[in-house]
Amino acid sequence: MTVPPGTGPDQPVFVISVAAELAGLHAQTLRSYDRLGLVSPGRSAGGGRRYSARDIALLREVQRLSQEEGVNLAGIKRIIELEQLVDELRGRIDAMAEELLAARTAAEQAVASVHASYRRDLVPVKREQALVVWRPPRRGERG
Repeated sequence: MTVPPGTGPDQPVFVISVAAELAGLHAQTLRSYDRLGLVSPGRSAGGGRRYSARDIALLREVQRLSQEEGVNLAGIKRIIELEQLVDELRGRIDAMAEELLAARTAAEQAVASVHASYRRDLVPVKREQALVVWRPPRRGERG
């Protein structure tokens, strides 16, 4: 479905009669779905329902689940809630993945900065290797 120019999929622009026609449902069915909390359209200044393209896609999915899959309205409501939760959690995972990438990048930059500050006359020694410091004997000491 195409949305009117200048609007996004979440912009409530369709009045109930148009939304019902686009979804292939009766306007009274849309009102019932709204009362049951299956689809929550936006409201105009006067209180009239305004449906977005996403709302219409959801209405079609409710219709499909009900007619083709035989799911009752309570089950459909639970499915919708769970799908919204999954979408929210995916968004949080994406945000956390971005934060993790930023933290890794910052850590790599900090390590690079520390390495760049090393004195060049120092040589790293592996822990498995022994380090012996030789000092010449002082006068009168045995060597």
